[in-house]
Amino acid sequence: MRRNPAVTGLARGLSIIGHPLVVMPGAGLAAWVARGGGTAQAAGIAVGSGLAGLLILGYSRWRVRSGAWAHVDASGRGERRNLNRFLLGAFTGGAVAGWALAWPPAVTLALVSGAAMVAAAMLTARWCKASLHMAFAVFAAGLLHAVSAWAVAAALLMTLAIAWSRLHLQRHVSADLWCGAAIGVIAAIAFNGLPGILPP
Repeated sequence: MRRNPAVTGLARGLSIIGHPLVVMPGAGLAAWVARGGGTAQAAGIAVGSGLAGLLILGYSRWRVRSGAWAHVDASGRGERRNLNRFLLGAFTGGAVAGWALAWPPAVTLALVSGAAMVAAAMLTARWCKASLHMAFAVFAAGLLHAVSAWAVAAALLMTLAIAWSRLHLQRHVSADLWCGAAIGVIAAIAFNGLPGILPP
């Protein structure tokens, strides 16, 4: 069946806007500022997130240009396994750096949470291809409880739009999205359940 190019373009746009490299830093900064976090630290978080995003994007593009991957989405089983290993290393390395350099606890724990979500996706790979788009979008919505209930509601609506985009683009099936959402919920509950993480 031929798909409408405009609808496919919308799906691609939503998938980009809902990418973990976009939603996580955005939600994290919003939560940090809403809870009275320092401006200098917020700027540091923004710069660090941008550099991490460039690293991951650069790695993905290199894999595509070398012929190892068909697309930066890394949708093939081998591609996804390779990407998840890279992401696990990147998040773990970031968390270790955050601990060693005494970054704000919320930043270090967010990196630990990212590593845990990627590890969960790797552990469930035998049964499904857990959507990290969904996992990180749901986790980001959980971070926004520090901003307002309206922010959480808007983030959850965006999460539904992301889910639709991933299905429309045929990057995932429903089971992948549900698994990713469950991973994000567990990570958000764990993160928000630890006292003293976000500034008072």
